[in-house]
Amino acid sequence: MIDSPDAGRPRLAWVKSSYSNGAGGECVECARSGSQVLLRDTKTGDGLVAAVRSPAWLAFTEAVRRGWPSP
Repeated sequence: MIDSPDAGRPRLAWVKSSYSNGAGGECVECARSGSQVLLRDTKTGDGLVAAVRSPAWLAFTEAVRRGWPSP
Protein backbone atom coordinates (compact mmCIF):
# COMPACT_ATOMS: atom_id res chain seq x y z
CA MET A 1 0.00 0.00 0.00
CA ILE A 2 1.30 3.47 -0.90
CA ASP A 3 0.42 6.12 1.68
CA SER A 4 2.11 9.14 0.16
CA PRO A 5 1.67 10.78 -3.26
CA ASP A 6 5.49 11.06 -3.34
CA ALA A 7 6.09 7.35 -2.69
CA GLY A 8 8.11 5.74 -5.46
CA ARG A 9 9.45 9.07 -6.74
CA PRO A 10 13.05 10.10 -6.08
CA ARG A 11 13.48 12.97 -3.63
CA LEU A 12 14.71 16.15 -5.27
CA ALA A 13 18.01 17.69 -4.23
CA TRP A 14 17.08 21.35 -3.71
CA VAL A 15 19.95 23.88 -3.79
CA LYS A 16 19.58 27.33 -2.24
CA SER A 17 20.89 30.29 -4.24
CA SER A 18 24.13 31.76 -2.91
CA TYR A 19 22.49 35.18 -3.37
CA SER A 20 19.61 34.36 -1.01
CA ASN A 21 19.07 36.53 2.03
CA GLY A 22 20.69 34.84 5.05
CA ALA A 23 18.06 36.31 7.39
CA GLY A 24 15.45 33.78 6.27
CA GLY A 25 13.74 35.82 3.58
CA GLU A 26 14.06 36.15 -0.18
CA CYS A 27 15.42 32.62 -0.62
CA VAL A 28 15.22 30.83 -3.95
CA GLU A 29 15.96 27.14 -4.45
CA CYS A 30 16.34 25.05 -7.59
CA ALA A 31 16.44 21.34 -8.36
CA ARG A 32 16.90 19.26 -11.50
CA SER A 33 14.16 16.85 -12.50
CA GLY A 34 14.75 15.05 -15.77
CA SER A 35 14.93 17.64 -18.55
CA GLN A 36 13.62 20.46 -16.35
CA VAL A 37 14.91 22.84 -13.71
CA LEU A 38 12.45 23.43 -10.87
CA LEU A 39 12.37 26.70 -8.93
CA ARG A 40 10.66 27.51 -5.65
CA ASP A 41 10.57 30.01 -2.83
CA THR A 42 12.16 28.45 0.25
CA LYS A 43 9.33 29.77 2.44
CA THR A 44 6.69 27.81 0.51
CA GLY A 45 8.43 24.45 0.99
CA ASP A 46 6.39 21.89 -0.90
CA GLY A 47 4.10 24.58 -2.33
CA LEU A 48 4.17 26.20 -5.75
CA VAL A 49 7.05 25.22 -8.05
CA ALA A 50 7.93 26.74 -11.43
CA ALA A 51 9.29 24.29 -14.03
CA VAL A 52 11.59 25.47 -16.83
CA ARG A 53 13.07 23.26 -19.55
CA SER A 54 16.83 22.91 -19.16
CA PRO A 55 17.79 24.64 -22.49
CA ALA A 56 15.68 27.70 -21.58
CA TRP A 57 17.21 27.79 -18.08
CA LEU A 58 20.73 27.61 -19.50
CA ALA A 59 19.98 30.43 -21.97
CA PHE A 60 18.52 32.57 -19.16
CA THR A 61 21.44 32.04 -16.76
CA GLU A 62 23.97 32.70 -19.55
CA ALA A 63 22.20 35.96 -20.46
CA VAL A 64 22.22 37.08 -16.81
CA ARG A 65 25.89 36.14 -16.47
CA ARG A 66 26.67 38.34 -19.49
CA GLY A 67 24.88 41.29 -17.89
CA TRP A 68 21.45 41.15 -19.50
CA PRO A 69 19.27 43.00 -18.86
CA SER A 70 21.52 45.96 -18.45
CA PRO A 71 20.35 48.89 -16.30
